[in-house]
Amino acid sequence: MVGLSWPSESELDGIRKVVAQMSGRGTEEVRVAVSPYRICPLGAHIDHQGGIVSAMTINKGIILGFVPSGHPQVILRSGQFKGEVRFRVDEVQHPRNTVKPNDNVHVNGSSKSQEECSWGNYARGALYALQSRGNQITQGIMGFISGSEGLDSSGLSSSAAVGVAYLLALESANSLMVSPTENIEYDRLVENEYLGLRNGILDQSAILLSRHSCLTIMNCKTKEHKLIHPPKLQKNHNIEEPKAYKILLAFSGLKHALTNNPGYNQRVAECQEAARVLLHASEKGDMEPFLSNAVEPAAYKAHKGKLEPNLARRAEHYFSENMRVIKGLEAWASGRLEEFGELISASGLSSIKNYECGSEPLIQLYEILLRAPGVYGARFSGAGFRGCCIAFVDAECAAEAASFVMEEYRKVQPKLASQINPDKAVLICEAADCARVI
Repeated sequence: MVGLSWPSESELDGIRKVVAQMSGRGTEEVRVAVSPYRICPLGAHIDHQGGIVSAMTINKGIILGFVPSGHPQVILRSGQFKGEVRFRVDEVQHPRNTVKPNDNVHVNGSSKSQEECSWGNYARGALYALQSRGNQITQGIMGFISGSEGLDSSGLSSSAAVGVAYLLALESANSLMVSPTENIEYDRLVENEYLGLRNGILDQSAILLSRHSCLTIMNCKTKEHKLIHPPKLQKNHNIEEPKAYKILLAFSGLKHALTNNPGYNQRVAECQEAARVLLHASEKGDMEPFLSNAVEPAAYKAHKGKLEPNLARRAEHYFSENMRVIKGLEAWASGRLEEFGELISASGLSSIKNYECGSEPLIQLYEILLRAPGVYGARFSGAGFRGCCIAFVDAECAAEAASFVMEEYRKVQPKLASQINPDKAVLICEAADCARVI
């Protein structure tokens, strides 16, 4: 099955050899946590308000090779970052905003500040999440973590993929049986409590619940989810697969950490303020300020005039995006890829006009994708402040579309385009499976 070709046997063999060399163990003892990147075709920016979202994983992501260390020590190296992270699982972890300035980690044998070796924060965060729910973690891991080679993972939820990988590794090493639903909550603790990012549960849900070729639908208020399989169409008494598609990832060259961008948390706060106004107007002021608590269309229409302009735009994005997800579910289940794509593009436009996220390069990239041959629909991937755009494209046109996007983006953003590896500027991807330990 092509979507399950990642990671390849050569990638698995390579990481096993690295960990075997680190630990002095045999390659047959090395376990591998595979945690794919995710895309969100529909349901942009509404998970933190309890909205309905859609997602699927792609055949790119995080690979963490590890062995149980046999003692409380955690020793980690990275394929992308310098240094070695060391800490003990019998140390009590505290949220990052309570870490003292002189707290240290080990980098290449010397003591460096947390800020200089922050790539280890997600491993510490995974331990924090497990500890905070009373799990007994007594054994550390020796591991090597690496993302898909040469790929800028901005906008693909690489942070959640990393957090999930560390959770799976620590759980495996300590023989903990943890359900995907529990791990969704654990990774939420990593990002919300340990790192202070005010996002929802879309990313980790997609990574942990998705199945190959399915569209995952998640109600972020009730935590219910379901998998929508693509249809098998009947034709002349034979089963015919739906029209083949590919997923394009088009990269902008913009890079910075989401936790450092005030725009993201500001948008979340604005959505909550809009919810307060609507709930108060509906005489539901005692409910938590999430837009999902004011979801009745009639109540929204009756009271939206009381919202200040910027809050009105945030609320309009939430309610219209929820409807796009519902319509998109039906389009996907019926094999109407053109309609599904139109909804994705409308989501992208609402992200720009109503949610007011994105930057000039991302918006230009979005607009170029809409003009590319065979593209059904496109939008930002992730928060839209950096990273990439995604598009669903007719499989037969994927290569032509990728070339078109690279050429056109180079015209409008020559400096940023020159900073991207030409072989990785626009990737043609496929749907993949969920996170797991091999």
